[in-house]
Amino acid sequence: MERLTWVMTILGVLVAAADGVMFHLQPNTQKCLREEIHKDVLVSGEYEIQESPGQKVDIQVTDSKGHHLYVKEEAENGKFIFNTEDNDVYEVCFISRVPPTQRGIQQEITIKTKHGVEAKTYEALGEAAKLKPLEIELKRLEDLSESIVQDFSYMRQREEEMRDTNESTNSRVLYLSLFSLCCLIGLATWQVLYLRKFFKAKKLIE
Repeated sequence: MERLTWVMTILGVLVAAADGVMFHLQPNTQKCLREEIHKDVLVSGEYEIQESPGQKVDIQVTDSKGHHLYVKEEAENGKFIFNTEDNDVYEVCFISRVPPTQRGIQQEITIKTKHGVEAKTYEALGEAAKLKPLEIELKRLEDLSESIVQDFSYMRQREEEMRDTNESTNSRVLYLSLFSLCCLIGLATWQVLYLRKFFKAKKLIE
């Protein structure tokens, strides 16, 4: 039992790991972070922006179609959460705004994002359902297993799509090669006949 608890604790630590990024945003510039995420995946983020008097930073979370999933002007720190509706590239943009009369400075921005199982708050779920810590860990592992299965299914689907694309490309290349070969043979035949006729007209050959 202790060994099982230890294994689940280690897996829980690995699952709870988040993607954290820290960078500097120059005055009156925009910096975006992009990531491709699968369909029906819960995404959460937490950000913190270094304060600078007079400088404002806006944050926008959008997809490739331009839909705004989260927008906050004059942001300092906060959280966002959304569920993806399609396989798409999602973008988090930080936009710096500095008044023309003020000389701006670079601001330090920290953002941490979580996807899927990582983004779920199992502690709140356990309190609502009155689950024991071991039951919460089992629920977390169940969701993690389902997420891994979905990832493998997505990878298999992409592999099938790539294979179909390769087969289609190979067929087109083969047909193009055959067409080019026929054109070259036809051109060579025409050239031989033309030169034969030309030399006969010049009486260079019989």
